[in-house]
Amino acid sequence: MHDTRPAFRASLLIATLLALAGCSSDRFQWPGSSAAPEAAPAAAPQVNLAGRWLLSSPGRGQCRMTFGSAAPNAVEGTIAPEGGCPGKFYMSRKWTFETGSLVIRDHNSQPLAQLSNAGATYEGKATSGEPVTLLR
Repeated sequence: MHDTRPAFRASLLIATLLALAGCSSDRFQWPGSSAAPEAAPAAAPQVNLAGRWLLSSPGRGQCRMTFGSAAPNAVEGTIAPEGGCPGKFYMSRKWTFETGSLVIRDHNSQPLAQLSNAGATYEGKATSGEPVTLLR
């Protein structure tokens, strides 16, 4: 009679190795280890945003907005629109600086516009598609 124990052990070993190969390392972590690298801190805007700005949308109007921040190199702060703002910008309450862009947000933290630095101004588009300029 033929001994099948070595073949059985080999097949059991192969099945175990295949099962272990399917395990991803993100499911099994040692205490204190991190699964993902920490995100780099957001870079501050090139210009101190605190102060009074003019928001303008061609053919739609303009209004003054006061941007507030806790520090000169802050990456987020508050917005106080003065009234008569075009589109939904009367709901502007917060700004954040994300991945090199200034994002204006409403009272529900929904984006209203995304703007890029263009020297002394910020230019971009409202979420509705209209061009928007922010200048001092």
